[in-house]
Amino acid sequence: MTPIGNPKALGLRSTRRAWFQSVAGGVYGAALAELLGADLLRAASPSGMAGAGAGEGDRLAPRSTHFPPRARSVIQLFMNGGPSQMDLLDPKPELTRRHGQSYFNKIAGEVENIASAGAILRSPFQFRQHGESGLWVSELYPHLARCADELAVLRGMYTTNLTHEPALNIIQSGQMRTGYPVMGSWIVYGLGSENRNLPAYVVLDDPEGLPVNGIENWTAGFLPPVCQGTRFRSQGVPVLNLRPNPADPPRVAQAAQDFLARFDRRHLAARPHQSALEARISSYELAGRMQLAAGDALDVTGEDAATRELYGIGQAATDSYGRRCLIARRLVERGVRFVQIFINGQIWDHHTAIEAGLKTACRKTDQPIAALLTDLKRRGLLDSTLVVWGGEFGRLPIAQLSEDRNEQNAGRDHNKNAFTTWMAGGGVRRGIVHGATDELGMTAVEGRVSVPDWHATILHLLGLNHEELFLERNGLQEKLTGVNPAQIVREILA
Repeated sequence: MTPIGNPKALGLRSTRRAWFQSVAGGVYGAALAELLGADLLRAASPSGMAGAGAGEGDRLAPRSTHFPPRARSVIQLFMNGGPSQMDLLDPKPELTRRHGQSYFNKIAGEVENIASAGAILRSPFQFRQHGESGLWVSELYPHLARCADELAVLRGMYTTNLTHEPALNIIQSGQMRTGYPVMGSWIVYGLGSENRNLPAYVVLDDPEGLPVNGIENWTAGFLPPVCQGTRFRSQGVPVLNLRPNPADPPRVAQAAQDFLARFDRRHLAARPHQSALEARISSYELAGRMQLAAGDALDVTGEDAATRELYGIGQAATDSYGRRCLIARRLVERGVRFVQIFINGQIWDHHTAIEAGLKTACRKTDQPIAALLTDLKRRGLLDSTLVVWGGEFGRLPIAQLSEDRNEQNAGRDHNKNAFTTWMAGGGVRRGIVHGATDELGMTAVEGRVSVPDWHATILHLLGLNHEELFLERNGLQEKLTGVNPAQIVREILA
């Protein structure tokens, strides 16, 4: 038998390329190798993580926190487009009382589409109080309403840009410009991974299309590329080419991967400081481990029928988002640090026909989100998992009219001065409202929370001090919260 690791015996030049050519068909096709050994990714601890415990070791090794964490993982439910706060979680009776009154002159500088601006627009939806907390929730979210006592609602959020692309950059990375690390990458950079057979940061984007800003939403920027988000598909095979060749016994497969690891260590050692090469090798290695150990995490068919029904799987409106919410629970259950769920495009961006548009967006997401909270709680995972919901900004209290100026087709324009988010689990108080907007929902006036405040609070719940988590770059201490003053929203902490 010809030895697998002897290129000369195969009549080939003793080169890395020749060896790959000789074994590519026999070891898992295009072999996704077990390469990311602890001795491969040598780098210092995160600059701001003194005593992190990783020393010169593996960049993805679990690290010590700055202080005891409240949460171990995060699921971010990102609502692309800017959900309307006054139609979902921040009721404004004054909009009804003043419906049809002119208000444009008072807020003209905050209106993006001036030509289509109309009068004050009431919400077409009814609100009711729910749970022991008496939280006000729109009729559009009946399933979430049953989880009212789990939510910490932040009504005083605001941002600094009213255009989607820069506002998305701000909410994801803290910077208006592109190319900066997003929150999930900073979290992985600071905490490492708890499961070496799965990515530390997983992105579950919509099979119907990428969100606005595309893959910039999960970039690692100038952080080590191993910190970037890894996309999983929710339809079909979650990760292409994941399944190993059943003809290869596990011991043979492992031996092949170990050999490839030694080969690539030599290759990388001759090319130090090439982060792109390092990232490619690490992704191949991770995929190799996933071949052997992690396929079941992505297979929701292993869940019982009642659980799949809880998430709305099998129903036309909720199947896609429900699958991704269920996969998210399975991932954090297995130690994945940060899971991000997106909706295609920006289905919450209702410049016109807001009544019909909100009904559609809520129908897709309401039941799956409530199921996720319910499922995490009954499995004892909600206390250690922080669930975060929200978009990049909110909407205006005045109508945005279509060309026919028909109020029945009205929507709402962008609003950077006020929007609503919520958190649940992971060390936050249950059934509370923090902050408030003015009587029309135009501006956050109490308990104001900036995006840096929001980021700092999430990091705090994970045991990370936002001032001490940084990377030295060009003489600067780069941080998620940047140079902006940031305050932890302590009022929502349990």
